[in-house]
Amino acid sequence: MSYREGRFWQPDVTVATVVVRDGRLLCVEERVNGALVINQPAGHLEPDESLVEAALRETREETGWDVRLTGFVGAYQWKSPLQGDGSGGRHYLRFAFAAEPVTHDPSRRLDEGIVQTLWLTPDELQAQQARHRSPLVWRAVTDFLAGRRHPLDLMQHLA
Repeated sequence: MSYREGRFWQPDVTVATVVVRDGRLLCVEERVNGALVINQPAGHLEPDESLVEAALRETREETGWDVRLTGFVGAYQWKSPLQGDGSGGRHYLRFAFAAEPVTHDPSRRLDEGIVQTLWLTPDELQAQQARHRSPLVWRAVTDFLAGRRHPLDLMQHLA
């Protein structure tokens, strides 16, 4: 347990997938605090769920795509900046996975806040860096493009 200033502290655990098809990356455009931002399919780990299960679920819910995970890209720690309205300042621990698309259900209703899915080239995604939801978006893509892959069996889920 970690305590700071007498309070229990725990980061938000999230997952993300870097999905590639024909040299393009699967992204989502989502509305966050009134702004349209770009992210990978990503979201929070739910209770009793493995990281792998969370990555598959979040990708399906946010894009309508079922994917096959092909590797673990990396784990990233980030603290969001504090905003003028007092929001932000949250700590995130993101686990990013490489994946390939398998099947798509275009009739699937996407998660609330998701405006659309996009298939962007790495250059197109980088050009939109000011709109990335966080620096974690480009960092995971950079590591993926550099060939960073680890076996999925690094992710152990003990029930």
